[in-house]
Amino acid sequence: MPTIPESALTVAYLLAAVLFILSLGGLSRQETARRGNVYGILGMVIAFVATALDPSMQRWDVVLGAIVAGGAIGAFLAARVQMTGMPELVALLHSFVGLAAVLVGMSSYLHPIEAAASPTEHTIHLVEIWIGIAVGAITFTGSVIAWAKLRGTLSGKPLLLPGRHLLNLVLVGATVALAVPFLQAADPQAGLLWVLVMTGLTAVLGMHLVMAIGGADMPVVVSLLNSYSGWAAAAAGFVLSNDLLIVTGALVGSSGAILSIIMCRAMNRSILNVVFGGFGTADGGGGGGEAVDQGEVVETNTETLAAELADAQSVVIVPGYGMAVARAQHGVEDLVDVLRKKGCEVRFAIHPVAGRLPGHMNVLLAEAGVPYDIVLEMDEINEDMPTTDVVLIIGANDIVNPSALDDTSSPIYGMPVIEAWKAKRAVVFKRGMSSGYAGVQNPLFFLERTRMLFGDAKASVDALLAALRS
Repeated sequence: MPTIPESALTVAYLLAAVLFILSLGGLSRQETARRGNVYGILGMVIAFVATALDPSMQRWDVVLGAIVAGGAIGAFLAARVQMTGMPELVALLHSFVGLAAVLVGMSSYLHPIEAAASPTEHTIHLVEIWIGIAVGAITFTGSVIAWAKLRGTLSGKPLLLPGRHLLNLVLVGATVALAVPFLQAADPQAGLLWVLVMTGLTAVLGMHLVMAIGGADMPVVVSLLNSYSGWAAAAAGFVLSNDLLIVTGALVGSSGAILSIIMCRAMNRSILNVVFGGFGTADGGGGGGEAVDQGEVVETNTETLAAELADAQSVVIVPGYGMAVARAQHGVEDLVDVLRKKGCEVRFAIHPVAGRLPGHMNVLLAEAGVPYDIVLEMDEINEDMPTTDVVLIIGANDIVNPSALDDTSSPIYGMPVIEAWKAKRAVVFKRGMSSGYAGVQNPLFFLERTRMLFGDAKASVDALLAALRS
């Protein structure tokens, strides 16, 4: 197969890196997200082609086969996955990056591509391998646990082992300490035992860290695992001496970390609090959270709600994961269109952790064709709640829970929420009276100005549309 000069390879990698940066910039806004995706795809194509034409590439046929097979599997999954399954798919993809970093590190250790020029450089290379495998193992097992929690295979409740913080500290300390005999090993076969032991310890650490995180923190966990996968890729880039992989991994790692911090601030939490004791844990905000009898709920029906909406001048819609499960976003978009034609002001209130994936609700609404300018963040809409006629809460629970602000015994105490209870009427679309993903009861359901519309969200929205149109 033909190759390209080293200088051309460098230019190609630089161009791909620039396109990746432009991609991240485009993805920061809904209006430019499509353009950002195009930049990212183009950058990845250039990176693939340049890598295949690298003069040092010896088995490009194997690489090409892997690209074709992986691309086919990815296209199949992308075509079949529903939006409700997107969070678990993203978590699973993060695990692949972590596993790849582990395999790359072990392969580079057992079969070095080229000998180090000096003992110092050899030691640095071994440290890169050690860090890459450690970060990769944590990312792999942590992402698998996150996938299982999001899928429902594992409970969303946190696993709180006695002395769990001490256990984490011991695992980290052992990982660092084992690097000493690894670096002193006479040959790869002698050091392989230490690599395997460290891989096992960090794999346990990754599982334990995510197992101890409560359900309400899962969007942050997915974002944090995205950051881990980026750093794992960057570590693999150092091991392989691949500049583009280093730059790409650093971009993913830093952007994932920034997004995680932004989401934590929106929940009035810190990254350390989420990782080592997030919502739903005994020390994450007060403990308690037991269900108590708060009275009777008041039900409504589509005809009554349609009459209220027909008279409303201002309507706010709060979407949640239940809307994604019911696939009601297209019906909601039709509802918005009908209300706006009647002269009603309709806006959406998006909580930073709504759904189970960062930006989950924004993607759903964009897919349905909802105009970007009426989709607002929580901080932009809360001050308008007292003058809002009707708030429609479709499949959301924890993000509109008033106990987060005034109940110090609630596990979600301290999390800023959308203050739907301040509106003149709050209507909750819900299948039943089950608690939200954080496992706590919502006092909003029992307030005087709240009405419950039970049933499948899509069916309820369709019936409401029919009543409005008539």
